[in-house]
Amino acid sequence: MSAFENIVEPDRKLFYVAANVNQLIDVKQTILQKYTLKDQFYEVIKILNSEIDILKIEKEIDNKVQENIAKTQRKFIIQEQIKILQEELGEDEDGSPEFSKMRQQIKKAKMTKEAENKALDELAKLKKTPPMSPESTVIRNYLDWLLEVPWSTKTKDNLGIKHVQKILITVDSGDIGGVFLSLLCFVGPPGVGKTSLGKSIARALGRKFIRISLGGVRDEAEIRGHRRTYIGSMPGKIIQSMKKAGTINPVILLDEIDKMSVDFRGDPSAAMLEVLDPEQNHTFNDHYLEVDYDLKQVMFITTANVRYNIPLPLQDRMEIIELPGYLEYDKIEIAKAHLIPKQLKAHGLSDKKIEFQDAAIRKLIREYTREAGVRNLERELASICRKIARDIVLKESSNGKKKTKKKYIIDEEIVEKYLKNPKFRESHHEKAQRIGSVTGLAWTSVGGDLLNVEVTIMTGTGKLSLTGQIGNVMKESAQAALSYLRSSAKRLGLNTDFFKGKEIHIHVPEGAIPKDGPSAGITMAMAMYSAISGRPASNNVAMTGEITLTGSILPIGGLNEKLLAAKRNDIKTVLIPKKNEIDLNEIPDKVKDGIKIITVEKVDDAIPYIFASLKAQKNNTKIKKKTSKSKRK
Repeated sequence: MSAFENIVEPDRKLFYVAANVNQLIDVKQTILQKYTLKDQFYEVIKILNSEIDILKIEKEIDNKVQENIAKTQRKFIIQEQIKILQEELGEDEDGSPEFSKMRQQIKKAKMTKEAENKALDELAKLKKTPPMSPESTVIRNYLDWLLEVPWSTKTKDNLGIKHVQKILITVDSGDIGGVFLSLLCFVGPPGVGKTSLGKSIARALGRKFIRISLGGVRDEAEIRGHRRTYIGSMPGKIIQSMKKAGTINPVILLDEIDKMSVDFRGDPSAAMLEVLDPEQNHTFNDHYLEVDYDLKQVMFITTANVRYNIPLPLQDRMEIIELPGYLEYDKIEIAKAHLIPKQLKAHGLSDKKIEFQDAAIRKLIREYTREAGVRNLERELASICRKIARDIVLKESSNGKKKTKKKYIIDEEIVEKYLKNPKFRESHHEKAQRIGSVTGLAWTSVGGDLLNVEVTIMTGTGKLSLTGQIGNVMKESAQAALSYLRSSAKRLGLNTDFFKGKEIHIHVPEGAIPKDGPSAGITMAMAMYSAISGRPASNNVAMTGEITLTGSILPIGGLNEKLLAAKRNDIKTVLIPKKNEIDLNEIPDKVKDGIKIITVEKVDDAIPYIFASLKAQKNNTKIKKKTSKSKRK
């Protein structure tokens, strides 16, 4: 400033200021671009005013920052002084209404002694931690979780058997008691109502219901929680669900337990072992809480689509209840009682006279849906309802908004009109008797179906060929059937050299569909017997059963669905393994009516029922034997 004051000439004063202003060269260049000294002074003044404004703002911000720091420091110093004074005076007050309230909440929470001591220790640590410290937030979040998780609140169970029967429909009439020790696992294909059944159980008991989806969970911390050393750590799904339920005895549904994954972060199914074991879960330890939490009053229900995908240690802890796919008449009743009224209401058609014929519903089930449950059936019904609503709106708009009172009958023709060509075609058995063609029965995840097996013999090198996208188990069944026929050829009336210089080709049509399982063993054996002997097989007999090298027929699964498939395709006679006879007691009469069910123990027992000519020969032999005996007498 003294140097500036000593300059007399105005132009030199100007250039001195411009040279010392802290600005960019481009800004200073604007001064030199002015032609008069007056304009140059105005430009310098403008630059200086801009600098003054910036300095004022910087000063204001700096002052505010200093004030905030001073307030924080002052508050911290006062708090520390209060703490020291309280320690000197021997007082036990928390020193803050907030801390006092938190201490009272800990006392009222009725935690376990271990958890309460842990909470009080963390509260004492929080009081000594500066509020601006990151550790303060971590401790506060931890205490919030300890206080929000239920430790003693529970709902009262409604154990009235009539109430439970009303909601669940079918319940054993025995005393269900007050404790549910069994861990239930509902296993079945998608859409059969596993989750809905879990909800109904919770509603019947009057408990809170929480659903946890385990599909794709591959981190063990998802179950057990993260340790508090990590930023953003939190408890696992189990403790989070307990907080959400707000009671210590909810019903927790662990959905899709068979779809948990394993990777480098750990095995979540192993973490589930402690959760689901009633001998251990009363001391479940979440990594975030770090105190034992009692889960023994929680009713756990798990669901899965495939039993074999559930780890064996978990299976050992669960009572597995199979929920098979709905049969056709089940689906019709479900559609009439629930799905159709629901969709009519959803589409504003409840007040319209709309009637679905049973034949139309049956057509939807057979030709437009192929599933174990009813999800796709409901979707197709919704599509029909949308189109009915559209037709009604168009008709009313053409009639001048006059409401129509017409009754809508939904029959098979209307279904095909609205939904166009069927998505699935039913597989029918051969009407004509053919050599080397036999009808079997198969179980699929969407119900039973026919399984046609075709066999042809040609000149070759003694090879067995199998086509039709057949799995390894089915291939082994075919090999076992061929070995049995070769070893028993003489007794069965076959040429003992039938395989010499020949090639046997087994084909299962619909090659795009994968097929596997041992229950087609008897079907393949009979198809080969037909082709080798040249005898046509009966066109109205279907069969199922696994065979051994000695010709024994072993039991199979899915008998209910297989019999329904036979009934649906108008097959009058079905051969089943003798050891499956006991299962017939559990099959509804609606399924068995109109079907002649024959149990067979050996392959030899099945042959006369499939080949009519052999049956006639057998009967003639019996008659001749009786005649000869009578002559001797």
